Amino acid sequence: MHHNLSLITTIAAALGFGLLFGMIALKLRLPALVGYLAAGVLIGPATPGFVADVGLAGQLSEIGVMLLMFGVGLHFSIKDLMEVRKVALPGAVLQIVVATMMGIGLSHLWGWSFGAGLVFGLALSVASTVVLLRALEDKGILDSLNGRIAVGWLVVEDLVTVLMLVMLPALSGILGGEGGDSSKPLWQTIGITLAQVGAFVAFMLIVGRKLFPWLLWRVAKTGSREMFTLCVIAAAVGIAYGSSEIFGVSFALGAFFAGMVLRESELSHRAAEESLPLRDAFSVLFFVSVGMLFDPMVIVQMPLHVLAVIAVIIFGKSLAAGLLVVALRYPLNTALTVSASLAQIGEFSFILAGVGMQLKLLPAEGQSLILAGAIISIAVNPLLFAAVEPLQKWIRSRSELARRMERSEDPLAGLPMSTDHAKLSGQVVLVGYGRVGKRIARELGARGVHFVVAEQNRELVEELRKQGIAAVAGDAGEPAVLIQAHIARAAMLVVATPDTSRVRAMLDTARALNPGIKTVLRSHSETEAALLRTENAGEVFFGEHVLADSMSSFVLDTLAPASNKTHQPK
Repeated sequence: MHHNLSLITTIAAALGFGLLFGMIALKLRLPALVGYLAAGVLIGPATPGFVADVGLAGQLSEIGVMLLMFGVGLHFSIKDLMEVRKVALPGAVLQIVVATMMGIGLSHLWGWSFGAGLVFGLALSVASTVVLLRALEDKGILDSLNGRIAVGWLVVEDLVTVLMLVMLPALSGILGGEGGDSSKPLWQTIGITLAQVGAFVAFMLIVGRKLFPWLLWRVAKTGSREMFTLCVIAAAVGIAYGSSEIFGVSFALGAFFAGMVLRESELSHRAAEESLPLRDAFSVLFFVSVGMLFDPMVIVQMPLHVLAVIAVIIFGKSLAAGLLVVALRYPLNTALTVSASLAQIGEFSFILAGVGMQLKLLPAEGQSLILAGAIISIAVNPLLFAAVEPLQKWIRSRSELARRMERSEDPLAGLPMSTDHAKLSGQVVLVGYGRVGKRIARELGARGVHFVVAEQNRELVEELRKQGIAAVAGDAGEPAVLIQAHIARAAMLVVATPDTSRVRAMLDTARALNPGIKTVLRSHSETEAALLRTENAGEVFFGEHVLADSMSSFVLDTLAPASNKTHQPK
C-alpha cells in the first residue's frame, strides 16, 4: 500500500532504515554503503510495504551530492596528486577511456543509443571515493605509496567526472537527449559551456579563495561553534546553488570548488571536522534515495546484462588499470592494489546515472544495471583486497613473465654504474623516503653515514639520483630490490615506510643475505610492535611511544634545574 509520507517521515524512514541496514552490513563485514542502498530498496516503490516520497528523497539527495562533493574538494590536494602524477594522471585517463569504450560496446549490443552508451560507460569507469578511502584505512595503507597512487588515481577520475557532469547537459541535444541546443554547432556548444565554467573557476580562484576563508575566519572569531558550522554548510550549499543559477554549472562542480577554496583557510581542518556529521547524514540520505530507484527484478529479468556489467567493473577496468601500472614499471603489489581499489563503482556513478535519466539519455534499465553493479561490486570489494597478497604470490610463482615485466631493462631498478662502490659497504639501507624516511636520510647525510634508499615511488627515485643520492626503485619486500641496494654488505636495514605489510619479507631477505645485519623498524600499531619484538625483529619504534618519550624527556629536562634548586641543602 502506498503512503504519502511527509518530509519528516521520509527523513525518519531513510535514516532509521539506513542505520539498521548499515549495522547489518557492518556485522557481515561489508561497507555500510551496501546497507544504505538496501534500505533504499526496501522503502522504494519496487518493493511492497511503505513507499517513501521519491520526489522529496531526490531533493534531499541533491543536498547529499553537494555535501559529498564539498567534502571531496575540502580534502583535494594538488600537492598529493603531483607526487604521483606520472602514474595517476595517464593511468586514470586511459582507464576511463577503456572502461567507457567497454560500456559503449555493451550498450551497442543491447541496442541502446550512443548517448546512452556514453553515460553508461562513464558511470562504470569511475570508482567510489567513499568505499576506496574506507578500504585503504581498514588495510592501514592509506598513507603508503600504493594508497597515495590509488587516491591520486581517483582524484583524476573525480575531476574528469566533474567535467563530464558539466558537459553532458550542453551536449545532450546532440547525443539524442533533452536539453541543450542541438541547432548550434558542436564547437559553439562546447565553447559556451567551457566559457561559463571558466568564468566560474576564475571567480572562485580570484575572489572566492580570498573572500570565503576570510568570512570563515571572521565567524570563527565569534567563538560560536554553531555559527562556524552554519557558515561552512551555508558556504557549501550557497556556492553550489549560486554557481548553478549565475554561471549555469552543476551543483556538483560548485560544491567541489567551495571545498577547494575553503581548503585555503587555516581553519580547513576544523571546517572538515565540524561539517562531517551533517555531511555523513546527508550522504546516507543520498545513498538511500539512490537505492529507492533500484528495481531488484532487473537481476531476475536481465541476469546476463548484470553479469556483463559486473565483468566490466571487477575484471575489465581493473585489469586495464593493473596492466597500465605495470607498464609504467611499478611493482606488481602496486598494480594489484590499484586494481582492487578500482573494482567497484559508487557515488559518482549514481550522479552520472541521475543526470543521464534527467536528460533522457539513459534508459531506466541502464540505471538499474548501474545500481546492481554498484551493490555487488561494493559488497565483494573487501574480498578483492584480501586476495591481493595471495594473488601476488601465485602470479610470481607461476609467471616468469610477470617478474620480467616488473624489472627488465628498468634503469631505476639498479644503482647506476657511476655509483661509488666504496660507499656500498657498511652502509644503511633505508626503505621508504616519506616524511620519516626523509628526516632519517637528512641526519645520516649530516653525519657522513653512507646510505641507499629503496623507494617504490619512481619520481622520488629520479629526484634522489639528481641530488647524487644512491636510490633504487621497487618494492623492498622483493629480494631483487634489496639485492640491488647491496643489503649483503650493509650494516643496518631501516624500514621507515608506513606500509609495514611486507616487513617480514624484507627481514627474511636481509638476514638470509646478511645474518649479522642490524634492523630498525617503524610500526603503526602497538600490537604489531609487540609481535615484531617477540619475533626478534630488532629495534621497533611505535609512533605514540616515541612521541610520549620525547615529550617526557623534554618536560623532565626543563624541570630538572628548578627541581635541583628547590632541593639544594641549606
